[in-house]
Amino acid sequence: MLISAATLIVAGCSTGATPSPSSTASPSISPSAVKLTVGLGYIPGVQFAPFYLAQQSGAYAAAGLDVTLQNQIDPDLISLVGSGGLDLALADGTSMIPAVSQGIPVRYLATIYGVLPNVVIARTDAGILSPADLAGKRVGTPGQYGSGYLTLLGILSEASLSVGDVSLDLYPDFGQTQALISGAADATTGYANNDLIQAKAAGVEVEVFYASAAAPFAGPGLISSPATIEKKRDAIRAFIAATLEAMRQIAADPEIGVAAAAQVVPEVVATDAARANSLAVMKATVDVWAGPLQESAGYGAISLEAWDTSIAFMRSIPGQQVLDGLKASDIVDGSLLP
Repeated sequence: MLISAATLIVAGCSTGATPSPSSTASPSISPSAVKLTVGLGYIPGVQFAPFYLAQQSGAYAAAGLDVTLQNQIDPDLISLVGSGGLDLALADGTSMIPAVSQGIPVRYLATIYGVLPNVVIARTDAGILSPADLAGKRVGTPGQYGSGYLTLLGILSEASLSVGDVSLDLYPDFGQTQALISGAADATTGYANNDLIQAKAAGVEVEVFYASAAAPFAGPGLISSPATIEKKRDAIRAFIAATLEAMRQIAADPEIGVAAAAQVVPEVVATDAARANSLAVMKATVDVWAGPLQESAGYGAISLEAWDTSIAFMRSIPGQQVLDGLKASDIVDGSLLP
């Protein structure tokens, strides 16, 4: 959730970021509606269109929900969900595994990204045509955490390299894509449905190394805490159903998603070029909502096999916090899917 709009990160401490509510409110909210506060990624953007659409169309309100959408980075989201400060959040699988290992009470309820969108994007004019060519190059990433960083480690490992073989530059403000475009970075971590589109739109010739080839992680999805699930089970189930339906509507007509995002982030359609870029991002995002399981079982379906693979992969990386004996069933609760 994208190092860019839906950056998905894992870390153990708060960054002090202040959550900001969505600029649109659910219409026709009943006084008896159940309040749900939902944390999204750090920067509002097109990738969050299903949440915006479900809110603006009245789908959440019709389900008896009073939804507030907030934007804050992923380590804060997970700890806030675990403590009850947020009811739900969109979080990354690589964040959930160490969080549960550290005893944070959170559960993964529905898959939003059935295909992990993480990539490493490299400038061809930097002489990077394969992962092995990353050796000695300037590689940008927001920090040494999360799916982006772990994707980089996996891609380097396949090329018999380690992070010590590259010049790692950190961009905690998520400016690594602009660094790539300007030439300040030779390669960066990013997302196929945002950062890659930005780089290509800027005319940069790039090589792209996909996460799925090196880092088999479960995709980002909706999370909550066991305590909140017990207290608001029916409301959470209704929220998930409305969100998945909004995803289906946008998949059928991506323009709807762009229009919903524009009500929250007007600059996404401020010019013809911006609108075209936003539509490209929306279409690319739709493409990663459904992996093989979601194509057969529907949006939201959770692959326990992918989770067990993710846990095993992270356990194989030195320094990752993965509880001994941790398994998918310790993290996943699929009982609230429609």
